Amino acid sequence: MKKRLFMPLIAAAGIALSAPLSAEEYLIDTQGAHAFVQFKISHLGYSWVIGRFNDFRGSFSYYEQNPAASKVSVTINTASVDSNHAERDKHLRSADFLEVNSFGTATFTSTSFEEQGNGKALLKGDLTLHGVTMPVTIDVTHIGAGKDPWGGYRRGFEGTTRLGLKDFGIPKDLGPASQEVEIFLSIEGIRQ
Repeated sequence: MKKRLFMPLIAAAGIALSAPLSAEEYLIDTQGAHAFVQFKISHLGYSWVIGRFNDFRGSFSYYEQNPAASKVSVTINTASVDSNHAERDKHLRSADFLEVNSFGTATFTSTSFEEQGNGKALLKGDLTLHGVTMPVTIDVTHIGAGKDPWGGYRRGFEGTTRLGLKDFGIPKDLGPASQEVEIFLSIEGIRQ
């Protein structure tokens, strides 16, 4: 009888020991262009202006056994804004919008990660943009994880949030249809 009880305990201990004992650390793969920070804002209520930030860096930690311990940190070069129109991008870099000469970076540092089930989560943190720091919540979906063809291990997430321009002190009023900008993130990390 003792032997029958002892064997499952050994098996359970073996499974527990094979699981990661600490958070996995990932570097966001911006060098391989497998990560994107994009935005979308209404143009007069008739269509969309869609763009991205071409230069950013960051990292995240993820612990499958305790996802609440996960953390994210990202820094964006605001001058790298790219809406596929040079004159508009020049305007976006000006004092009307991002004021990149005074506020050359935007940063996000997470404060919590709350699993919602089915691969969904709420990532909360502090976003500093245009010299203003505000709490934001990002709706996150875990896309997947596994080995890559180059001998590494990767994990990917996507997320969305909406930001009020006035909340971050952006002075340009684009009209009632364009008070908020939608941010879309596609993040693939390489385990370190």
